[in-house]
Amino acid sequence: MEQAHSLLLNEEACSQLREHQRAEFVFEWLSFLKKLLPADVKKNQKRLVEQLTTVLTGSPGPPTRLLLAQCLALVYRVGDSLTSSLTVDRCNDIIRSKDDSPSFLPTRLAAVACLGVLYEQLGRLLINSFKESVANLLKATKSSEVQTLIIIILLSLLKTGLGVSAVSCHRDIYKAARTCLTDRSMAVRCAAAKCLLELQREAVFLWSTELENVATLCFRAFEGSNYDVRVGISKLLGTLLASALEPRQAIAPRPGSKRNSLKEVMELLSSGFLRGGAGFLRASGDMLKGISSVSRDVRVGITQTCVVFVSILGGAWLETHFSCLLSLLMEWVSHARATQYPADAVSCRCCASFILRATLGTLLGEKAQIAAAKEICQLISKQKRVARVSPADVAASQHVLVCALLELGSLLQDLSSTAAPLLLDTSIGMLDTVISVLLHPSASARLAAAWCLRCVAVGMPAQVAVLLDRCAERLNALKSCPEAVAGYSAAIAALLGAVQLCPLGISHSKGKVVMTLAEDLLRSAAQNSRISIQRTQGGWLLLSALFTLGPTVMEQHLPRLLLLWKCAFPLSVKDVENELRRGDSFTWQVTLEGRAGALCAMKSLVVHCKDLLTDDVISRLQICITFCCPSTLFRLPSIIKSYGNQIKNAATVFRLRVYEILTMLQPKTYEGKQLDWTRSSCAELNLLPSLCYSQDLALLGPGLQDVDQHYIEEQVRSQSNHQGNSRLHGGGSGGGTLEYDPFTIFEKAQEVPTPLPPASALTAAAVQLFGVIFPHLGIQQKAQILEQFCEFVRHLKGARQQTVQIHVAAAFCCTLKCLASSRRELGSEEVQRPALSLLLGALEGSNPLLRCMASEGLSRLVQVLNDPNFTVSITLMSFDKLKTARDAITRTGHALALSAVYRYLSGISSPQYLSACVGVLFTLSQDSTSPEVQMWALHALSMVVDLAGPLYHSHLEASFTLVLRLLLSTPHTHVEVQQSLGRCLNALITSMGPDLQGAHTYLPINTLTSCLVGCAVMQDIQDCLVQAQAISCLQQLHMFAPCFVNLASLVPSLCINLCSSYLSLRRAVVACLRQLAQREAVEVSEHAVALVKELPRRDNTQLGESASPPLHNIEVGLEGALFSLLDRESDPRLCRDIQETLVHMMSSAAESNLAHWLKLCKDVLSASADSAAAAAVETQQEEDGDRYDDSSAFHAKSESSGPFNNLRWSTRVFSMECVCRIIAQCENGDLAHFNMALAQEQRLHESADYVVLHLADLIRMAFMAATDHSDQLRLAGLQTLLVIIRKFSNVPEPEFPGHVILEQYQANVGAALRPAFHVDAPPNVTAKACQVCSAWIASGVISDLRRVHQLLASSLAKVQVGRDVTSQLYNESTFTMETLAVLKAWAEVYITAVQGSRQRESPGSHLQQQSDEAGTADPAGAGLLKLVQTDLATLSRLWLAALQDHALLTLPSQYSSQLPSTGGSFYTAEMVEQARPHYYSAWATILHATALWLNSTGFIIVDEGPANLSRPVTPTSMGQSTSLSSVKSPEDVNTDRLHLILGISVEFLCSPHSGDQMENISSCLQALQALLEVPWPRSKVGNDQALSVELLSVLHRLIVTRESPSIQLAVLELVRQIVCAAQEHVKEKRHSAEAEKETVPEFGEGRDTGGLVPGKSLVFGALELCLCTLVRKLPQLSPKLAGSPTGRGGQTCFLSNTDCRLVTSALAILSELPSICSPEGSVSVLPTVLYLLLGVLREAVKGSVGAESGQLVPGILQALRTVLTSPMSRAEKSRGAWTELLRCALHTLLESWHSDKMEPGVDEVTTLTSLTIFLLYASAEVTTVEPLQTRCIQAFRDSLESKDPVVLSRSYQMLVSLFQGPALVARPFILALGGRLVSQLEEVEKSHPQGPAELQAVQDAIRALEALVFAADETHRPQLVAVLLPILISLLLDENALASAPAASRSLHESALRDLMRIGPQHSTVFKALMASSPHMKARLEAAVKGNQESVNTKAQAPRVISKNTPSIQLKINFL
Repeated sequence: MEQAHSLLLNEEACSQLREHQRAEFVFEWLSFLKKLLPADVKKNQKRLVEQLTTVLTGSPGPPTRLLLAQCLALVYRVGDSLTSSLTVDRCNDIIRSKDDSPSFLPTRLAAVACLGVLYEQLGRLLINSFKESVANLLKATKSSEVQTLIIIILLSLLKTGLGVSAVSCHRDIYKAARTCLTDRSMAVRCAAAKCLLELQREAVFLWSTELENVATLCFRAFEGSNYDVRVGISKLLGTLLASALEPRQAIAPRPGSKRNSLKEVMELLSSGFLRGGAGFLRASGDMLKGISSVSRDVRVGITQTCVVFVSILGGAWLETHFSCLLSLLMEWVSHARATQYPADAVSCRCCASFILRATLGTLLGEKAQIAAAKEICQLISKQKRVARVSPADVAASQHVLVCALLELGSLLQDLSSTAAPLLLDTSIGMLDTVISVLLHPSASARLAAAWCLRCVAVGMPAQVAVLLDRCAERLNALKSCPEAVAGYSAAIAALLGAVQLCPLGISHSKGKVVMTLAEDLLRSAAQNSRISIQRTQGGWLLLSALFTLGPTVMEQHLPRLLLLWKCAFPLSVKDVENELRRGDSFTWQVTLEGRAGALCAMKSLVVHCKDLLTDDVISRLQICITFCCPSTLFRLPSIIKSYGNQIKNAATVFRLRVYEILTMLQPKTYEGKQLDWTRSSCAELNLLPSLCYSQDLALLGPGLQDVDQHYIEEQVRSQSNHQGNSRLHGGGSGGGTLEYDPFTIFEKAQEVPTPLPPASALTAAAVQLFGVIFPHLGIQQKAQILEQFCEFVRHLKGARQQTVQIHVAAAFCCTLKCLASSRRELGSEEVQRPALSLLLGALEGSNPLLRCMASEGLSRLVQVLNDPNFTVSITLMSFDKLKTARDAITRTGHALALSAVYRYLSGISSPQYLSACVGVLFTLSQDSTSPEVQMWALHALSMVVDLAGPLYHSHLEASFTLVLRLLLSTPHTHVEVQQSLGRCLNALITSMGPDLQGAHTYLPINTLTSCLVGCAVMQDIQDCLVQAQAISCLQQLHMFAPCFVNLASLVPSLCINLCSSYLSLRRAVVACLRQLAQREAVEVSEHAVALVKELPRRDNTQLGESASPPLHNIEVGLEGALFSLLDRESDPRLCRDIQETLVHMMSSAAESNLAHWLKLCKDVLSASADSAAAAAVETQQEEDGDRYDDSSAFHAKSESSGPFNNLRWSTRVFSMECVCRIIAQCENGDLAHFNMALAQEQRLHESADYVVLHLADLIRMAFMAATDHSDQLRLAGLQTLLVIIRKFSNVPEPEFPGHVILEQYQANVGAALRPAFHVDAPPNVTAKACQVCSAWIASGVISDLRRVHQLLASSLAKVQVGRDVTSQLYNESTFTMETLAVLKAWAEVYITAVQGSRQRESPGSHLQQQSDEAGTADPAGAGLLKLVQTDLATLSRLWLAALQDHALLTLPSQYSSQLPSTGGSFYTAEMVEQARPHYYSAWATILHATALWLNSTGFIIVDEGPANLSRPVTPTSMGQSTSLSSVKSPEDVNTDRLHLILGISVEFLCSPHSGDQMENISSCLQALQALLEVPWPRSKVGNDQALSVELLSVLHRLIVTRESPSIQLAVLELVRQIVCAAQEHVKEKRHSAEAEKETVPEFGEGRDTGGLVPGKSLVFGALELCLCTLVRKLPQLSPKLAGSPTGRGGQTCFLSNTDCRLVTSALAILSELPSICSPEGSVSVLPTVLYLLLGVLREAVKGSVGAESGQLVPGILQALRTVLTSPMSRAEKSRGAWTELLRCALHTLLESWHSDKMEPGVDEVTTLTSLTIFLLYASAEVTTVEPLQTRCIQAFRDSLESKDPVVLSRSYQMLVSLFQGPALVARPFILALGGRLVSQLEEVEKSHPQGPAELQAVQDAIRALEALVFAADETHRPQLVAVLLPILISLLLDENALASAPAASRSLHESALRDLMRIGPQHSTVFKALMASSPHMKARLEAAVKGNQESVNTKAQAPRVISKNTPSIQLKINFL
């Protein structure tokens, strides 16, 4: 195919191809030529025209000829156009040719196509031949295909823009199209409609003088039309009517003419709607016969016309003229001709409702919809008055009321809480008006009013309880009025059904009220025969609806219900006989109605309260059903015969209810009665589309597809079913209405239910029941029934036979489906034979839906039998039939059967069967004489491709060739064949898709080319379903091989079809965009913008009339168009795809194009009817100049300036969700997104954008959403505000240091929060606002806390009022939700206040420094805490009550009996399950706050007055009850509180479900820490060792299972506190024992034996936990792990700062453990402690822990010091053992020093420090023994030989400590190291220090020598001073050397001089003697003193007194 990519056709290559390949080659060449033609072609134009002409005369196919025509026109347009007339003449000659052979037809059609496009593109250049061409085209109308194409070409001619020159032909074109408009061919009608639609642009007469004639013609065209025709003609007629009403161009006025008014236009439509399109004679004849002459397809067409008409005029026009339009529509439904029969009345009502819904719901904004609702309400009031004045008009007014009420309900439901002001408008009294209709005489009007009230409740949940109370009150007051009983009971039932869609629910008390009402109605039904039926129906309706409230409500009422059911049915045979004897017509009607209602209540129980179906309940229901119902059912025919048809409807309803309940119950419940029920259900059978395979429904045309007009198209289907005397489609929901089954009014549905008439519903129920019962019958019974079915079908003829065949086939298919799902067997050969005969007969039935169902039945039969031999026999039978049969019905049925046989057998696995099947289907697919056979065969082929999977690869190439050849040759009139080809191509691409993945593909290139060419051909076909298939094929290709898909051509085509009028095409477009956006979102957006930019330069607007205006706006781009489409769409699947597409695009491009996306979201949010509130608050903001790029957001902006207008609240909610997603996305990006200074700096250097720069816009959007009328939008706004606060609260303000950026928006946030705390705000909004409030306060941004505090204080007051109020609007669980949200918010505020106060009080804290500098109080500190303190008494009680509730609710199920029977403080017993989630989300924060409060009070109880709780505080006040009998002591109260907090914490920390609750874990740990900071709870924990051990075990598990460093640190801190508590306990016990002079027993763990019991020992548990921590961070400590790969033996374990803190904390705990043991116990634990300490020390010394070891060493040394100073080391019983163990530890330390010192990187200083600690703090018995003492001295001697000045310096510092230590320890070191120290100092005179490190070493050496001097006895000290002073004098420099000496030498000189001046006076005698004996020293000293006299005078300090007790030289580490 690459050879086809050239300017001229490669004739040589083309001639070598086969015929079908040649057609593909030519098409590919023409496609390439069309793209290439903008280039210059003048040089090759002659040759190119010749080649194109050759193709023209070569019988091209439909796609090729259209492409040929476009290329030919482009050649003349780009090149030389002078010879174009010759081509036109050639085309005219071909058209005039008299050759009528089929072979010449393609050439003629190609000439027609070329002629049309030439005139379209060249226009006035061909004006001379225009009339001749039109005349030729009008004559050539012999076949339907030619006729269709000619009309299409005439349409093209009308696009030429010939102006006045073409006017003369308009009439002729109109005449031709007018004739074709009523042609038998639907394709011709569609083409004629398109032609006239284009003609009306220029031909004014169509919508002026000829308007009435065209309208009549269109009415006739609607008759017998299909969906495509109705869509096309409705578009034509609607456009004409809109033009007539508001002309687009001026019309020359004629005498007596006037402009058409709306009334006249609507009268024109009314004439068609009421009288149809028939002529006078036929209409008169129908009137005389008394039948309606208007078919439903006409009315449906006119309905769609009206929608088009209003849509073209637009929303503004509709808003202005809605009143007139509404009155005209209501005239339709109230006209006598439209309501002669109930079915017609229902159909007309549906038409009017569709018009209202399709216009009001899509064209009007929320503000206009509210105005329309007022108009409808006024209409309802008017109709009420009419019905009241003239009872004869009730029949007419009821239909008006139904339409008006249903539309009013839809409007209110869509508007949701936005419509709340409408209900408060007393001028219209909407609720009063609707409720008054409940008394209307008509049942349909009453039910419509009830549904309207239900819609009000769904939209505004606060109205549910109000309306329930109101209706219940009126029902009680008007029990004697039949209409009132029926109307108000229906209203209550509808409101109960609405609760299912209201998350906030209703109070349980309402259920009790309704239950009482229902019982009262049923018990009083027999008191007044006039209203017996209404009371019976109403009572059972209320009970049935009551079950929708769920098992928690109904559990308490079930015994009363069982009693009512028992009373509704006879209990014995005698009772049944008595009924038969004394019954009359009325009593039987009441009885049947009552039993039908009782059965419906049972059904509702099964559906909504399955948990209540215990064995006992089922057995009681079984008694009623299995005893009474059969006896009543079998006597119904005789009863009806006796009492006439008066009770027929009641009998039908009763039978329907019996079938429904039996279908839902398990057949075992009525075991033994199955045959009786089977016989009963066999009489009423029906076919359901659900029994067909879903994909097979595509064979039945667009009528069964999802379309925008689905609601109204059902009317046509229902009429065809009625006329055919068979319910082919399940009766058609279009024929259903609410009055057919009032019990559906409480179903969970958004749309009004449309139940079928009882007779139709009965047949559907019979089918379902037969399918459930038949599998449980015996073999003989099954065979007998199936044989009877076959006999019925065999003996009947005509339409009756078809009806029976449909019924029995449907029943058996339902049976097979049930058998397959339950994995049961059908039976033996005796049953299989009639079953197969039944299905084969249906497979050859004349009805296509019957054949589809039969093929599905065959596949299910094969699945159930699972017999390979049977499967093969079925396939062979079908093969034989296809070989011999010639009729289309048989061939289509068996072709479909071939594809269905293996549907449920894991696909086709036999290559032989696949080859045979493909061969047969290939042959059938090419049968051009029967398009129906082609369609079914191709559909079957697509199913085979799916089932074969990889096995089909050998047939791929042939299949692609076949599909492409058929696509290139199938006429456009055979759209159904093209649709099947599209499905087949899609299946082929799916099959070969996996082979396309990867870098290389092994598929033939011709296969890929065929695939792409096929997609291109399908894209050019006008049918929407074919185009949708093309898009789906390209989507599949893009998924497997994106390189084969050209986005530059695909995306524009998607954008053009984005707003198509066809739902299936829109779905395909958006699904494809969703996939593209996942990979190439940026490229998709760029191509869409390029398309919009290119549109003005194109000659024809490809977006068409259906394109959305935002698509033309470059600013909003594709994403803006998607937002607009989302706002208009109502299809859930399409809306979901649009949202996902936007999310994908946003995730790919939002961060890089931040300003665009945020502006888009802001525009969407601002496109509402009311933005005054936002503008009002914006004016409060101070203008900050041009400091930010988004400062303009603070100025009010007119809503009309945005690209969107009046978007729905749901779209705006999604825009706020997008804003939150954008912020979350930026969080993972550049740090500058949340740093204003960095963002401003980076923006100066690069064109980047950051979200912090748009903070003003974010705040504005959140405020606008949070203050909207819509509750859902308010929640979204508050959530956005919460996200903003959390992300930006810490962002500093660069221009005002010390402030954060959010401070300037305090007014906005406060104003956004205030409405949520209004008394009428819904609980969920208040709960969310409390969360935002607490986050806002905790952020520390607020400067004025009082305003926000007042909001929380008001919510607290609301909580204290409680739920026991008279006006409970919502479910009790909402009180729990709101209360806990308030308490949680207060808890978060209190936690913040306490933490801020502690930070402020901590010395040297950052907050303290800031506060001192600013001179103001910290907002999150003392000021906030002071505010909270005022309510703390109340809060603490509420918190404790909530915690006890939570503790009770977390009890295991076996302890449920301990729950209070009346519930807790904040929940009721019935709402336990609903309350649990609310407690689970709030308890942790409340627990933390309660612990902090107890911490602050120190567990000292102060009675500050009881809190006003909503329930008695006794069960939850933790001992604060005022009852004298239950008063507890303060000790008991504190113990209860402590155990409550400990119990909740331990239970949660042990829970396996707490894995993702890190915040809750942290809160638990912090709460326990706060408790253990207080002495009293610490003493309780210390006294209870079992409790301490349990806590340690829980903490051990926690530290093992949680990797979070913060959690682990908190765990270790808590362990430390527990150990400290044990220490305090042991100390107290020891102290008391010493006071009482007790010697036994020994206190502490281990007692006398020293044993530690695992599981009971606190020390052992702490050891385990610390060991776990240490080994996880340092595996080298474990002997088992030291050499393993896990242990990383010998490798460096790099510890982070947090890891070092963890290790240090663990070591600190270890060091404290010996102190809580007995002497013997301490001996047991000491080796482990020392091993771990020295092990960590060795790793730190070796440098194995990485760069952070400097943070680890101080903690190790501190722990070592703690161990060495332990009191157990001095205890009499353990002293010896401790001494030995410590000697071993010292030996180990020295050994490690000796073995490691030669390794590089060893830290000698740390080892020296640890040795020093041992020497100073261990007893002398440990360190003075040999050889330990000698080795220690040698270690110091070695360190003094070090060349590293740092090591030397630290060594001298250690010696200072040692010399100042105990004499027994210091003396050996003085003797051993004193001489070395003196000699090193004497050498300094020869080599002065050169750097700071060396200087420090010398100075430390001097300090060491000085310490040695002062450590000597008084008698020897003068001699040592005499040694020190000469050394100091030797360090002095003379004047000459001082000037040139290095800085270190000068510093040493000054230091030595200061020391001399300090030491000399202290030892004056020695000093004077030395000066006298050494004149040289004296002169040197005098020179130094004289030279530095001035410096000495200014800097000299008072001499320090050095003594042993206060050493003058302190170490730099804090552990000495």
